[in-house]
Amino acid sequence: MTDYIISCPCLFGLESVLASEVKALGGSDVAVTDGRVTFRGDAGLVMRANLWLRTAERVQLLLGQFRAQSFEELFEGVYRLPIEQYIGREDAFPVKGWSLNSQLHSIPDCQAIVKKAAVKRLSEKYGLQWFPETGPVHQLQFSILKDEVLLLMDTSGVGLHKRGYRPNANEAPIKETLAAGILQLARVGQGTQLYDPFCGSGTFLIEGALLAMNIAPGLRRQFVCEKWGLFPESLAKECRMEAVAKVNKGAQFRAFGSDIDPEAVRLTMENAVKAGVPNRIRVEEKDVAQFHTDELRATIVCNPPYGERLLEIKEAEQLYRTMGQVFEQRKFLNYYVISPHEEFERLFGLPADKRRKLYNGMIRCQLFMYFKGRAGQGAKPQKAN
Repeated sequence: MTDYIISCPCLFGLESVLASEVKALGGSDVAVTDGRVTFRGDAGLVMRANLWLRTAERVQLLLGQFRAQSFEELFEGVYRLPIEQYIGREDAFPVKGWSLNSQLHSIPDCQAIVKKAAVKRLSEKYGLQWFPETGPVHQLQFSILKDEVLLLMDTSGVGLHKRGYRPNANEAPIKETLAAGILQLARVGQGTQLYDPFCGSGTFLIEGALLAMNIAPGLRRQFVCEKWGLFPESLAKECRMEAVAKVNKGAQFRAFGSDIDPEAVRLTMENAVKAGVPNRIRVEEKDVAQFHTDELRATIVCNPPYGERLLEIKEAEQLYRTMGQVFEQRKFLNYYVISPHEEFERLFGLPADKRRKLYNGMIRCQLFMYFKGRAGQGAKPQKAN
């Protein structure tokens, strides 16, 4: 069976989480770089990666890698690659990409060169001068970093963060892949009691349920590579049947969400129904100032508002103070809070046990992790102006 080099981009800060997922799936020769994990595997692993990887943005086949400092070198590098092994006579092969810190910095020019080289290669292999491109889409993606070129082919189609359960979201949703990564860092599992007092459209709660019940996040959607004819027709069906058989219906996981916005409460339950996990989630309209849990063990994960304008920022800072007052600090209560605010710990009233730099979209954030437990009824905020 053909062995592929598979490449998965991810959000910065989640590389180690994704690498662990890949190893658990059986990927070999796993290599980690900034924002990307590369590994080897067969067609079955390509399909399972699309179905199972919670923190990957997409699954790509690495067609080749070479150095290029001129358009001539870019053309020759692409032309030498055996892309006819993937692209048929009628297939569509659009090109997109990016370049950073490289001699070749004009993206439109690079796109044109890559396309021209691909056309020449395929013309010679198929004896065609013109390609109708009416068949399945084979998206070619180039990345050029410090003059090093990667040519990739996307197998996912729509980004993998699109699980299919969240067509509707509130104004500031956290990306599903980021939420899944944070939940894995928080060690959410089949027995976790999960809380989110700023539930928004329910992403943490739903991703937590999928993770705890071992439900493949891509189970409810399709992937572009299924239309290619490159893999056996039965492969996708077999992988989905395998995924269904692995669902842990006996998991003791429960999720509890709250939000001050009644529309967020409605959205969360609507999305939970679409994700197939409504029985695992309970949501209520409630201010964070009323937050409390009687659970002996619980994990609280949240993405509190941070605001962009001065008044909103001041309101967010008051929320952080309130969180510090109501988030009880005791053993077996663990808190994971993502925020871009540089003074979060001071406002919350306690230094985090650990921090991790993450990006929520283009916003640089920190994941503040509190898991050691402290005696007392709540955080004792330091004086914060």
